[in-house]
Amino acid sequence: MIQLREVSKTVMSGSEPLTILHPLTLQILRGQFVAIVGPSGSGKSTLLGLIAGLDAPTTGEVLIDGVDITKLDEDSLARLRGEKIGFVFQFFHLIPSLTAYENVAVPMEIAGVADAREHASSLLEEVGLTGRAHHYPSQLSGGEQQRVALARALANDPPIVLADEPTGNLDTANGRHIMELLRSIHAARGTTIVLVTHDAELAAMADGRLVLRDGRVVEDKLALRPLDDARGERAEHASQGERTQEPRVLSPSSLDFARDDPEALEGSAPERSS
Repeated sequence: MIQLREVSKTVMSGSEPLTILHPLTLQILRGQFVAIVGPSGSGKSTLLGLIAGLDAPTTGEVLIDGVDITKLDEDSLARLRGEKIGFVFQFFHLIPSLTAYENVAVPMEIAGVADAREHASSLLEEVGLTGRAHHYPSQLSGGEQQRVALARALANDPPIVLADEPTGNLDTANGRHIMELLRSIHAARGTTIVLVTHDAELAAMADGRLVLRDGRVVEDKLALRPLDDARGERAEHASQGERTQEPRVLSPSSLDFARDDPEALEGSAPERSS
């Protein structure tokens, strides 16, 4: 589903090169729910932007369903994003002059979906906002705006949803509600979800975890196969009284990570270009 091969990102900081993301190779399988965590400036949002094709890597290849998006022109890349990727931002990015319903319907209307109106209403119902469909963003709470943004991300039924700090501007209760919605969507639709977060508690709700620090992977706990297969096998093994295999750890453990920097997952320094 998502493959990165020796992907890196370097920018110029004054007259000096600054490497935000060191060469990274990874694979996220179809149907996984993966959290990317780490302190501010670790390269989390940069990595997500590279996966989405919102930024170009300095080196390496980014493949979505076998297509190297680094070789696509802007029109082809926009088409692929429209078909395969839904994006949820920290700051919602709703169109203020459109209602919640209209914000959700816009991607479908652009794509020429015949039943856009009906589908938009269904998506708002899925995120619990049926009664707020005709309210403008300024009339909605932060949690409600993020739920509209989540519904919009699902508008074209993408197989992948990328969420960049979707709970960062929300209180604890609304943040947990968004995470529960993401898990519900993941379970019901089999959507591949990649979540960037500072919050270790929220990250623990995902099925796999990738920890970054200073632009490098320091912990990799990604499932080795699609989650549907793994869940089925876990159920079968449970019925036979067998234990299932734990996810692999390819890099230094989280204990080492925490010992070196106990507050690493909270982060206090400003994020570097990510």
